Amino acid sequence: MTDAWSPSKRERERRGIRRRRRLQSVLVATTLTVVVFAGLGLAIVSSPGWPSVKDLFFNEFHARESFPAVRDGFWVNVKLFLICEPVILVLGLAVALARTARSAYLVPVRLLAALYTDVFRGIPTILLVVLLAFGMPALQLQGIPNSALFWAGVALVLSYGAYVAEVFRAGIDSIHPSQIASAEALALSRAQALRFVVVPQAVRRVLPPLLNDFVSLQKDTALVAAAGILDAVFAARDYGNFNFNYTPLVVVACFFIVMTVPLARFTDWLQRRYAERERAGAR
Repeated sequence: MTDAWSPSKRERERRGIRRRRRLQSVLVATTLTVVVFAGLGLAIVSSPGWPSVKDLFFNEFHARESFPAVRDGFWVNVKLFLICEPVILVLGLAVALARTARSAYLVPVRLLAALYTDVFRGIPTILLVVLLAFGMPALQLQGIPNSALFWAGVALVLSYGAYVAEVFRAGIDSIHPSQIASAEALALSRAQALRFVVVPQAVRRVLPPLLNDFVSLQKDTALVAAAGILDAVFAARDYGNFNFNYTPLVVVACFFIVMTVPLARFTDWLQRRYAERERAGAR
């Protein structure tokens, strides 16, 4: 029976050198980070206007007093995000498929899809929120909700749906034509080829940029405050205007950071994972 394998003396020396280099890199990076952030913090707190800025934006009393209203308002932002996200995905994919359609019968649909993406990508999201939240309820349409919150959500869906549609379209166009040719050789129709071959591959490719769009959507739910909807930003602004203090806005910023940072880190991890898979497949 052979002895268990063990690294040679030379290999152990190499591993030791690599460990020392990694440790050295970590120490240098940590030291530089601490020095830079400590320098920035010292420069801020030693500035002449820091006491007034601290009282205006980082007041502990106003942070505690405004926290319940901001928390309740932030729940509106969370619900709006959770409702709009799946609708945006469906709308974006439908528009992308319409823009990539090749049938002569679907030319009007393709033109409408192109017009939709051009128009709604060209209008600032905050302007679209204000226009729909104030304009649509004024029409008093029967059978359609007249809530400003509903139409602000529709504005977010229309705006982000146009961006997500272009992300999906880029993913669909990135699939090599040989994939469709292979599907047709297996007697699949173009619709079946899109459903079973092209779209699944395209979605996997564009998943990281899609997640980036949804990070932005999480933040842009705050735009509904421009339409007078009682979300976290509106609650913080209302408290600040009454008490002449802007600490609640910092509290709102912390809420959004806590919500968006995990998804942003997950997006980065997913991008690295896909990059490693592509490099492994290229070998």
